[in-house]
Amino acid sequence: MKIALLVPGGVDRSGEQRVVPALLSLIKRLAARHELHVFALRQEARPGTWPLLGAQVHNIGVGRLALLRCLAAIRREHGQGRFDLVHAIWSGSSGLRAVLAARWLGLPCLVHPTGGELVALPDIGYGDALRARNRLRERLVLKAADRVSAPSRGMLERLAALGLQAERIPLGADREAWPVLPPRRRTAGEPLRLIHVASLNPVKDQDSLLRAAAELQRQGLDFRLDVVGEDCLAGRIQQLSHQLGLDAQLHFHGFMTQRQLQPLLAHADLLLLSSRHEAGPLVLLEAALAGVPCVGTAVGHLREWAPDAALAVEVGDAAGLAAAVQRLASDEPLRMQLAGEAQRRALQQDADWTAAAFERVYEEMLEAHRS
Repeated sequence: MKIALLVPGGVDRSGEQRVVPALLSLIKRLAARHELHVFALRQEARPGTWPLLGAQVHNIGVGRLALLRCLAAIRREHGQGRFDLVHAIWSGSSGLRAVLAARWLGLPCLVHPTGGELVALPDIGYGDALRARNRLRERLVLKAADRVSAPSRGMLERLAALGLQAERIPLGADREAWPVLPPRRRTAGEPLRLIHVASLNPVKDQDSLLRAAAELQRQGLDFRLDVVGEDCLAGRIQQLSHQLGLDAQLHFHGFMTQRQLQPLLAHADLLLLSSRHEAGPLVLLEAALAGVPCVGTAVGHLREWAPDAALAVEVGDAAGLAAAVQRLASDEPLRMQLAGEAQRRALQQDADWTAAAFERVYEEMLEAHRS
């Protein structure tokens, strides 16, 4: 097949900085078996092209004519050799351009919302659904697509509320990038090693994370919390950590590449997730491959996995998060049981499974289009 894959970004030339690992894993697998052209809306400010993992990236760039440039770029490549289908990862701007291009060229189209496209959190200004114009765009885009998929049950429920049927296809973790490690028992007498991997921003709710850490400190738990992720809040979370007296327990690492993150995650006892919304997240699956279970808020895959493969609490419940950590700190058999079941699930639907699932949908779309 010849596939046009539309994404907002996450496909940097470096393959390490400014990338979305799950997206790269999918690109690598699709490009190994198909002719794949990735149309990135704004990876770089100016238009450009570069090879990546066997695919060709066409960066559209920013500006008032970006929509027309995108459609023209897809049409131009279609003229070099006909595309079989158009696929958008994320809806929003990617989905809009995908359905417009597909209608123009007479091709089937798959849209995979995987972020905040259907979400509205007004108190932090997060989610495309905050604006009526965006809500209308999503309805039109998703109804115009031939097929819709999404990563988790929560996303499927949001789509069902719009009267849309969708298929659950999580963006799985890459075993080639993340070697599978057996769950590791804690060493007696050592601090509980906690890790949080997410950019520092309001939707990840590090305020609740730090309040949970302060509660653990008050209860006398011996722990270390490594916080990994780009700081989008200009030092506010680090300042809060200092105000809460957590300087000895918290260690901020900033952005880390996957290669840099692996040893830190592999030595953790628990992954902590405090997000107010997640379509996934991938880090939960990567931690599971590394044998590390998760405690966090009931969003995305974590909501799906609890209580058999993770422990989940309500969004914003810092006390509940601290209590769940304490529970696993004192119940090693349960922590190991959760780690084993989480790993089984992550292996069952890994990056290879994801690529195969999308390919199956592609074949079904093409068969329906031909008939």
